[in-house]
Amino acid sequence: MNHPRATAAIVIGIDGSQAAIDAAQWGAAEAASRNVPLRLVHAIPDRSADATGDQAMEVEYAQASLRAADAALQATGRPVEVECDIVHGSPEGILVDESRGAAMVCVGSVGIGRIARKLLGSTADAVARKALCPVAIVRSNGNSSDSGWIAVVVDDSPANDAVLEEGFREARLRRAPILALGVWRWGLGEIPYRQLEHRLGQWVSRYPEVHVMPAAARRGPAEFLAHTQESVQLTVVGSEDSDKVARMVGPTGAHLTGPVGCSVLVVRDRTT
Repeated sequence: MNHPRATAAIVIGIDGSQAAIDAAQWGAAEAASRNVPLRLVHAIPDRSADATGDQAMEVEYAQASLRAADAALQATGRPVEVECDIVHGSPEGILVDESRGAAMVCVGSVGIGRIARKLLGSTADAVARKALCPVAIVRSNGNSSDSGWIAVVVDDSPANDAVLEEGFREARLRRAPILALGVWRWGLGEIPYRQLEHRLGQWVSRYPEVHVMPAAARRGPAEFLAHTQESVQLTVVGSEDSDKVARMVGPTGAHLTGPVGCSVLVVRDRTT
């Protein structure tokens, strides 16, 4: 069951996979920086009354998954309050419901547990589109995920302020430089770098410790990531790019060549 709380938590979808544990560890940094709890949620489907055996197995699996994630978090020594909950319903529905009062929802890019689904195939995609708070799709590929640029979409829309705020906050938290992706939604010419510099001015002043490099990305962040040679650990986008999350996170497989994708943070302006 969901319990009302005074402080919005960072919610993590747990499914028994290593990807979910990676997402929990990524989200722990968020929780510690905001001084809010980290809420681990495992969803199990509702069953009919004659399926009590399956229900018991799923509860046992959920408990084991939550214990494993909690143990991994405790091993990091990060000072964050962790709460665990087993909830009944679809992973998509539960995480969207949790997003109503959450500071952020995080899910792993791949789910490979016995009961888990491939999160990026359905749950993560749906949550990225429907959640009412920022959603982080944390890429888990066995490589270092804490180095490289924070790519942030920059355009001239009013909602872009929320994207810039989250992007600069992530860069400061993760001690990473920003790759400012100039994405003007109109025109066929070059990105107006003068306008881009003006757009970034207040944020550069507010976060002087963050290094920023502009980059032309007129065709959007997904297209930019597909061709860039830069190492990007996280891309921060607005809700208008939520339908491109799968492409930005990238494919999975043991023998990938070229860009392999990155974690993605979809930001929503709560004032609109």
